[in-house]
Amino acid sequence: MIDLHTHVLPGVDDGAEDLLVSLAMARASVADGVEAIAVTPHVHPGRYDNTRVMIERHARAYQAALELHGIPLKVFSGGEVRLCYETLQMIEMGQVPFLGRVNGADILLLEFPHQHIPVGSEQYINKLLGMNIRPLIAHPERNKTIMSDYTRIRPFVDAGCWLQLTGGSIVGDFGAPAQRTALRLLDDDLAHVVASDAHNMTHRPPGLGRARDFVASHYGDDAARFLFHDMPARIVGIP
Repeated sequence: MIDLHTHVLPGVDDGAEDLLVSLAMARASVADGVEAIAVTPHVHPGRYDNTRVMIERHARAYQAALELHGIPLKVFSGGEVRLCYETLQMIEMGQVPFLGRVNGADILLLEFPHQHIPVGSEQYINKLLGMNIRPLIAHPERNKTIMSDYTRIRPFVDAGCWLQLTGGSIVGDFGAPAQRTALRLLDDDLAHVVASDAHNMTHRPPGLGRARDFVASHYGDDAARFLFHDMPARIVGIP
């Protein structure tokens, strides 16, 4: 498996608090069957002031630490970019990391606020698409507006966004409404990636195996392979 949404970098956001936790998360991921991860700290100006250069530097240091400790995990850099005016400016200035490139378009992990879909979101998306940037929307099944009205995700999908589900949502770790929404997105074949969104070893630990087993059991091995390996590999450029 390849995990495209993690908060394992130590001390940069609300994820791993130090390197010991980061290494424990890496070991847990490998034990669960993950071969590569994208480190995706929050990019949220005024709260988490991470930039592309900073994240890439931390990612290189983390890869070196993994190699030093004999943990066989490949690291790619990215960021979970908050949908707001300030990040659009950062994107235009080249200060935001992309997960990869597919068919000539840069792939951006984009986060909506959990409580709602902001006014102007469709214009933001259209601006990105006009810049040849395809948004991969993080955990839409956990957005309260989408949980209450499933149709609210449709304009973004129709515009060309891809969707990343959280593995824990699929198996019910985030409650019944999030699970119901995640399964409906799977039923309608709208998901492109499943990732862990791991933050620590206690409340938000790594672990995609349970979700992969669930998807394989309910939607078939091909769907599980696509969501947990093939599409993530395509995004980060793993052959």
